[in-house]
Amino acid sequence: MLSTQGLSLRFGKRALFEDVNIKFTPGNCYGLIGANGAGKSTFLKILAGEIEPSSGSVIITPGERIAVLKQDHFEFDEYETLKVVIMGHARLYSIMEEKDTLYAKPDFSEEDGIRASELECEFAELNGWDAETEAARLLNGLGINEELHYKTMKELSGVEKLKVLLARALFGNPDILLLDEPTNHLDLEAISWLENFLYEFKNTIIVVSHDRYFLNKVCTHIADIDFGNIQLYVGNYDFWLESSQLALQLAKDANKKKEEKIKDLQQFIERFSSNASKAKQATSRKRQLEKLTLEDIKPSSRKYPYIDFKPDREAGDQILNIESLSVTIDGEKILKDVSLTVNKGDKIAFVGPNGPAKTTLFQVLMGEITADSDNCFKWGISTTQAYFPKDNTGYFNTDLNLVDWLRQFSRDQEETFVRGFLGRMLFSGEETQKSARLLSGGEKVRCMLARMMLSGANVLLFDEPTNHLDLESITALNNGLIKSDNTILFVSQDHQFVQTIANRIIEITPKGLIDREMSYDEYLENEDVKKQQLTFYEN
Repeated sequence: MLSTQGLSLRFGKRALFEDVNIKFTPGNCYGLIGANGAGKSTFLKILAGEIEPSSGSVIITPGERIAVLKQDHFEFDEYETLKVVIMGHARLYSIMEEKDTLYAKPDFSEEDGIRASELECEFAELNGWDAETEAARLLNGLGINEELHYKTMKELSGVEKLKVLLARALFGNPDILLLDEPTNHLDLEAISWLENFLYEFKNTIIVVSHDRYFLNKVCTHIADIDFGNIQLYVGNYDFWLESSQLALQLAKDANKKKEEKIKDLQQFIERFSSNASKAKQATSRKRQLEKLTLEDIKPSSRKYPYIDFKPDREAGDQILNIESLSVTIDGEKILKDVSLTVNKGDKIAFVGPNGPAKTTLFQVLMGEITADSDNCFKWGISTTQAYFPKDNTGYFNTDLNLVDWLRQFSRDQEETFVRGFLGRMLFSGEETQKSARLLSGGEKVRCMLARMMLSGANVLLFDEPTNHLDLESITALNNGLIKSDNTILFVSQDHQFVQTIANRIIEITPKGLIDREMSYDEYLENEDVKKQQLTFYEN
C-alpha cells in the first residue's frame, strides 16, 4: 500500500501541495489529473522518492517494489534492449549480474559456491528463469519485434526507445506502478495492448495521461489535483468530468432552481452506480458509488478554451480529388499511387501505423512538399484550407508578443478583436504580452488553434492536434470538431477523439488504402477490414 501523510511542497511562498493525506490501495488504478502546472508529474516524483517534499511523508508497505516509467531516452544507450527491460527489476538484475561474475571466475571457490547457491534460490523466488520470456512478451506486445531484442538501445528509434522504457516499468509485476504519460507517441495498437495489460494488473497503478479513452478504460478512481490538494473520486474520468461540471453548475445556480439541480446530480450518481457492474472490481466499486453523497462531489476550478470553427463561406460539393499521388523522399517511396475523393461533410480520420505517410500526405495537400508528379490532386474551387501541422516550431521563432503574433493572421487588426480570440484560448492580461518564442507546447497549440479559427476556412486539416494539450483543451477541441459542419481531415492517436469525430476512416497501407464510411470502433471490429489488413500488411 502507498499513502501520504501531511505532504506539502512549497516553492518560496507558493504551495504546490498543502497537507495532502491520501491512500492508494492494491487492485485499483488511479488516474492523476489536474490543469497544466498543477503538479501531476511532480507528485509522481515525490512518490517515487526523486523529489523531497517540504514537509510530510510518503509511506510504503515494507518490502513493496515501486516501478517508474523513465523518460530519459539516452540513459541506457549502451545496453541490449532485452536487458534494459529486465533492469526494471533492480534486485533481480543485480542477482543475474553477480551470478554471471561468480560463474566466470577461473578460481571458483567453495565460498563462491555457497554464495552462488544463495543467489540461485533468490533468483528462483523472483521468477528469474522466466525473466527473458516475460521481457520478450512485453516488448512484442508493445510492437518491438524480436529482431530488435538484442540490439543496443542506441540502435533504436525514439519511439522504439519509449516502448522499451515502458516495458521496463511493467516488468516483474511491481507492487506499485507509476506511469507518467505512458501512451505518448504509442500507436493505437500498442495503446490497446497497454490498456488490456493494466486492466488485468492486480496491484496499485497511478497514471498521468491526457488520453481520456485510456483513463476511462483503465481507471477505477480519479485523483484530482485542485486547490493545492488531491481529492479522490470513485469511477473513471467521464464520471469525474460530468459530476464535477454538474456540481459547478449547482454552485453557480445556488439560488436558481436549486432543488432541480440537486435532483439532476443525484440521478446522475444513481445512474453511474447502476452501470458499475461492467467495471473492474465491480462489487466493491458499486458499493462505494452507492455511498456517494452530494458533499462528496466538488466543483472543479478548471477552465476550458472556447473552440468554434466558423467558415466565412460554405464550400461547394467539390472538395478534393486525389489521383495516383506518389511521394519519394531521399530515395524512399513514402506514398504510392494514393487515390481518393473527399466529399463535402466528410470527417476523415487517417489511421494505421505509418505515421510518416499520413504527415507527408497532409504536407503535399498544403503545398509544403511536392509530389512526384504534377496535377495529382485538386481542391474544389470554393474550398479554403486551414492546417495544423505536427511540428509547429517554425511559427514561433519570433519575439513578437501574443497579440502581435496572432494579429499576423487576422483580417481585423484591432487589438480588442485579437485579444478576444486570445481570451477564448485562455490568454488574458499580462499573458498576452508573453513572447511567442517562450510559449510551452500546450500554449503553442492553443495559439495555432486560434490562428485556424481566424482563417474562416471551410476545410480543416489536423496532424496530431492533441499532442501537448491538457485534458480540458482536448475536450474543448473535441467538442468543437464534433459540432463543426466543416469538412475535416485529421490524424490522431486519441481513441475517443477519433471515435467521436470521424464518420469515415482511411488507413494508408503499403499496398493501398482501406477506406470505410463508419465509426472508428466499427472499423476496429469489422471482419472485412481485418481480412484486408492481413492481405495488405503481409510480406
